[in-house]
Amino acid sequence: MRYAYFTLLFVVVATLSIFGLRGSITTKPPLEVFPDMDRQPKYKAQSESRFFSDKRTDRPTPAGVVPYSRTSIRAEEKFLGADDHLYRGRAKDASFARGFPDGVKVDAQLLEKGQLKFTIYCSPCHGALGDGNGITKQYGMGATPTFHDDRLRQMAEGEIFNTITMGKNTMLSYADKIEPSDRWAVIAYVRALQRAQTGTAVDVLPAHKSELGLK
Repeated sequence: MRYAYFTLLFVVVATLSIFGLRGSITTKPPLEVFPDMDRQPKYKAQSESRFFSDKRTDRPTPAGVVPYSRTSIRAEEKFLGADDHLYRGRAKDASFARGFPDGVKVDAQLLEKGQLKFTIYCSPCHGALGDGNGITKQYGMGATPTFHDDRLRQMAEGEIFNTITMGKNTMLSYADKIEPSDRWAVIAYVRALQRAQTGTAVDVLPAHKSELGLK
């Protein structure tokens, strides 16, 4: 008996779906589940406004405004490209620049910022030591390179900057997450991680050798 009810219900639903609503015409407005989303208070282009004295909804840009886009890498480069080293990692001959831009001071404050950004955005894949042993490796991502490879040790800082900006292989762009100045902070911290793996007693400043038990 139960199957008979199910069969009847199926037949009724199928009949209504095929024939019940075909060609029906109504003058009633459609059902608005969220009327505040369907009828939002907003201005339409070239419409009239009671708020402004000239009644125009299209407003002129404020004096001194400059174009800027956080979503377009190319737009950022075009607008801020006056310093190619700082904003694109490029030298004057368009090759990848070596070293840090003149406007970037490599100090403890920059390294602290770089460590923060590196921990948030880079360490999940590259690992806290930059050795490629991040947590993503436990989930099958085994192609993450180590920063302690000679190829990356010798890589120009500008090329690392370009990789952060544009992405490479399976790594997506981080330009929308890390500001240009902070990308240089990350690069400085990467260089510090690399130096930490190859440093010797000779590299320790005399004033700090006693802290390590060195003479």
